Amino acid sequence: MPLHKTITVSEHIKSFIWKVTEKENELANGIELSQRCQDRLKDMKSEMHRRAFLSIRHLLGLAGYEGKHLFYNEFGKPFLMDGTHISISHSHNFTGIIVSTSNKVGIDIEKQREKILRIAHKFTPLHEYRTVANAEALILKLTQVWCAKEALYKIYAQPGLSFLNHIMVNDFKLGDLGTTAEIHYQGRKSSYQITFDEFEGFSYAYAMDGN
Repeated sequence: MPLHKTITVSEHIKSFIWKVTEKENELANGIELSQRCQDRLKDMKSEMHRRAFLSIRHLLGLAGYEGKHLFYNEFGKPFLMDGTHISISHSHNFTGIIVSTSNKVGIDIEKQREKILRIAHKFTPLHEYRTVANAEALILKLTQVWCAKEALYKIYAQPGLSFLNHIMVNDFKLGDLGTTAEIHYQGRKSSYQITFDEFEGFSYAYAMDGN
């Protein structure tokens, strides 16, 4: 069982990361899927997506839940039946969840790739990174910023929210374990804490609100 990492934020908040190495039939072992989940699985054309889907069901089990306890609203935001906050992410062969009985939370995992240099202008003001030493460092920092903004977007989950115009991640140095962020949208301002991690060429971030 390749549970890659468990992150205990507090007694109320915990995150689980899975490295997907098993075959699909191995991941299906011991997992009970509702008819709705079986139908979703069958509709997935990519084997990697099916394996990620099944691994997330194992992560739910580690958090004390089953797939039947999970549902989504009209904007695609996941919820748990008992009111516990949850966020889910997957990138290539890593999947992760975060669950919280206190703060609203968001999570994102992203592979560090050169591609992010080409799309960075779409989600962050590039002039803020002119002091970053080299391309490798820039890829890492931009990936961390993307993860932070994606995690925040998952918390807020409102149509029209712009990564570039509405989500502000306060500057941080490479090697920092976290930063703060704000969302300014439709006349409202909300504040968040961001925590970073990285493993095997992937960046990870979780966000939680200040309430």
